[in-house]
Amino acid sequence: MIAGAEDVKGLRKAGKIVGSVIGELKRRVVPGVSTAELDGIARALILEMGGYPAFKDYNGFPGNICISINEVVVHGIPSERVVREGDIVSLDVGAKFRGYFADAATTVGVGKITDTAKRLIGVTEEALCVGIGFAVSGRHLSDISAAIQAYVESNGFSVVRAFVGHGIGKKLHDDPEVPNYGRPGTGPVLETGMALAIEPMVNAGTFEVEVLKDRWTTVTKDGKLSAHFEHSVLVGDRKAEILTKV
Repeated sequence: MIAGAEDVKGLRKAGKIVGSVIGELKRRVVPGVSTAELDGIARALILEMGGYPAFKDYNGFPGNICISINEVVVHGIPSERVVREGDIVSLDVGAKFRGYFADAATTVGVGKITDTAKRLIGVTEEALCVGIGFAVSGRHLSDISAAIQAYVESNGFSVVRAFVGHGIGKKLHDDPEVPNYGRPGTGPVLETGMALAIEPMVNAGTFEVEVLKDRWTTVTKDGKLSAHFEHSVLVGDRKAEILTKV
């Protein structure tokens, strides 16, 4: 969507909720906490701030947020699984506020993690920043995609193809799709006020993934680590506005 003045107010509020929840969850990801506990904390905080968990029952998803550990790329279902020292944990949070949606993700290391895990997290977060830098009026959508891919691959990692970013606003997932790979200078031209969720999903090994029997949990095909960072943004004349700052 292209947001008008009233839309921007709603998007900013939804984004503030999501950013606040992620900030709190990052402090709660410690050895011994279960993903179900984290899910409950997220739900309570979203409701307390006047929002509603956007993922709950979305296409049948059973959790309030997605929590993906180690080789799980996206859509990890909260459960009694306990977080352990050395894990990397991706937290994907969506909230609805008075008809407006925001969506963001982060990956955190638990205690002492491997050097590969540290690099993977750092490269994925920086890839998101690089992509957001191209979310300006007059650029092509694929300029975001190509910049993310180039940065990730120059650092020896791979970008997931099977899942992509998306438009956001009055729908959780809206047009256009925002891939993390592609050729620059193609696709739609960006306009000021476009609301996008940009979300590189980066694997330590192959970009190939597979979905488990629960029809949600998506893992790397080679069992190697994956990281996920995301922000909801508004395209600007000179730079994007990040709606989901932590």
